Amino acid sequence: MDTRGFYDVLADRYDLVYADWDASVARQGRILDALLTAASGPGPHTVLDTACGIGTQALGLAARGHRVTGTDLSPRSVARAAREAARRGLDLPVGAADMRALPFADASFDAVVCADNALPHLLTARDVIAALAETRRVLRPGGLLLLSTRPYADLLRDRPLSEAPHVRTGPDGQRTITFQLWHWHPDGERYDLELFQLLPAGDTWTPRTSRATYWALPQEATAAFAREAGLCDTVWHAPADTGFHQPVLTARRPGPADWTG
Repeated sequence: MDTRGFYDVLADRYDLVYADWDASVARQGRILDALLTAASGPGPHTVLDTACGIGTQALGLAARGHRVTGTDLSPRSVARAAREAARRGLDLPVGAADMRALPFADASFDAVVCADNALPHLLTARDVIAALAETRRVLRPGGLLLLSTRPYADLLRDRPLSEAPHVRTGPDGQRTITFQLWHWHPDGERYDLELFQLLPAGDTWTPRTSRATYWALPQEATAAFAREAGLCDTVWHAPADTGFHQPVLTARRPGPADWTG
């Protein structure tokens, strides 16, 4: 299954990955807002979320007053994000787009968000650099990138074969169980993630599966690609320091003060 198909299939039930999706939306928005404000001053800021999915980060940032636009490779996901924004009374323009070819003019945004391990869906250095170069292009001079991935330097040491199940209990008391199997490629760097969800159906369970491929890029390699794409001031922020569930990379499009002529 390709990346678009993976998220199209999951769009209507992606929130079930979380124990409490609404709480996660609020928490992630609060943390990303704090990072953005610390780096760029008080907002509101114009923000592009290039992998918005069903809106987990975009909705949280919009709720904190930022002017957010969401794009994603999955049309079904952005349609869900639009519905969720309307339900919350939030303004969230969305569109289907590839992060390697963004449909925006140069220097359109104060900040770009690419969170929740989206960049590692790109499986070659050329594609990763293309996406980061597009990020640089649409950022205003001095604009900020906020990017999160799994802590792959640690994961590459152990090459786990699975992730522990997550259980979500709905308002009706019914539970959904989500778990993952990881199938590592012979190169030792890329892996297929097989996502299983067990959905309650009366006294039985209905299984749903989907599969996607990732490139386990360590943090230093990701930062090096960002610099190669023309970004500067690359800094990784640990979950222990931010409260975010993954390490977060901040980087900037160079501004006038960074130009030496």
